[in-house]
Amino acid sequence: MAPALFALALAMVPAHAAAQPPRLFVLTDIGNEPDDQMSLVRLLLYANEIDIEGIAATTSVWQRGKVSPEIAAGVIDAYGEVLPHLRENAPGWPDAAQLRARLHPGVAGYGLAAVNPDKPSAGALALLAAARRDVGQPLWVSAWGGTNTLAEALLLARKTLPETEVKALVARLRVYAISDQDDAGPWLRREFPGLFWIGTPSGEDSANYAAATWTGISGDLFYRNGQGADGRTVTNAWLDANVRAKGPLGAHYPRFMFIMEGDTPSFLGLIPNGLQNGDRPDWGGWGGRYLLRRPHGEARALWTQGGDSFPRVTSADTVNGVTSDQATIWRWREAFQHDFAARMDWTVKPYKAANHPPEVVVNGQGGNEPLRLEAQVGQAVRLDASASRDPDGNRLTYRWFGYGEAGFAGGMFPPPPLAISGAAGPRATITATAACGQNWLAMGTCPDGLEAHAILAITDNGRPALTRYRRVILTVRKSGRDK
Repeated sequence: MAPALFALALAMVPAHAAAQPPRLFVLTDIGNEPDDQMSLVRLLLYANEIDIEGIAATTSVWQRGKVSPEIAAGVIDAYGEVLPHLRENAPGWPDAAQLRARLHPGVAGYGLAAVNPDKPSAGALALLAAARRDVGQPLWVSAWGGTNTLAEALLLARKTLPETEVKALVARLRVYAISDQDDAGPWLRREFPGLFWIGTPSGEDSANYAAATWTGISGDLFYRNGQGADGRTVTNAWLDANVRAKGPLGAHYPRFMFIMEGDTPSFLGLIPNGLQNGDRPDWGGWGGRYLLRRPHGEARALWTQGGDSFPRVTSADTVNGVTSDQATIWRWREAFQHDFAARMDWTVKPYKAANHPPEVVVNGQGGNEPLRLEAQVGQAVRLDASASRDPDGNRLTYRWFGYGEAGFAGGMFPPPPLAISGAAGPRATITATAACGQNWLAMGTCPDGLEAHAILAITDNGRPALTRYRRVILTVRKSGRDK
């Protein structure tokens, strides 16, 4: 994408405060294979930090003729059994009855041919109602299967609402799709050009799955695309010990057929861990990293994979000497799996017997929002995280690192490179060594004011060890001699 077009596209992405939990509506072809049920177990463990506004049981290319909300209902019932333990470990958990009331059948047939706005499904009605609520927060739509229920909701909106309201509610939606699992995805992107979309356009079958970012959750062996990844925490043996053995909710976590939780990346990035990136998927985090670009055959730009290899601005991360889209997820795998295991402990253990994540404070500022600072090329920026604490009194270790792939400007100039001193302690200094990264095309001069991302990861020594983060975004100004 040309620099001017990219800047215009980003200007259209609104900024949202993260004071309230992110809103989420799930479209799941649960029942087609075990992975959706697995993802639902994990999602419910974050129901105190993600506002689950609805769950619609849907179809997909793998389950064309039925929907299975009763499977999701059984998982929610198990959540209700462990709710007292969860509430002992953290506040904010909704009642199981509240979640059951938000579970609906979606369109019961396959693809656009089954959509009928004159007789909309309960799932489409609930999704439209959630999208119409203007509460100052976007509504994330996590598509684990086909998206024809979303198509039905938006067709119903077109049929019954003023054009201005349709445009406003579409602008509130944030779709993260696990590939295209029916023909509704391409239609939605074409018919609603204002629809925020994360995902990789694909055929409706599994032929394109191995290249998809989301397979970085656990697809190393099955898709043979996990070179460099540590697979020890995504085996059935690890899951037996750390998830399935943990009480009623763990008993609802089935063994996987192909990979563990292929749909989970669609909501991992919403967890408030200090990496969450909201409307900027190019920042990267537990849910992976994507670029805003126009894929071949698409009518407009979306958050997807690819990029330009010449200036080294692509959707791939380089980790352990391996560069891949999958690495944007598996680089965080030990942390998000340990977090999962700890929350499973919360379902069966009292507070004092369980582990809880550290609380990160940088330069006196707590919370999860990025810390934004000004920097000049060659001048050190001092950062102090010594006020961070662990609620269980565990010892903390610190790791500061530059996330060189995060964020970019115009698809031409990579972010400024960073040198970090004191990277293994609570106090560090970060220095931008140039105004931008290496541009292999050597065309033009680095613009002033590019952003560079540094990440602080703080890990406790509890069991399992838990990690929280703080993102530091430096706006890098040229030194006097460089201007």
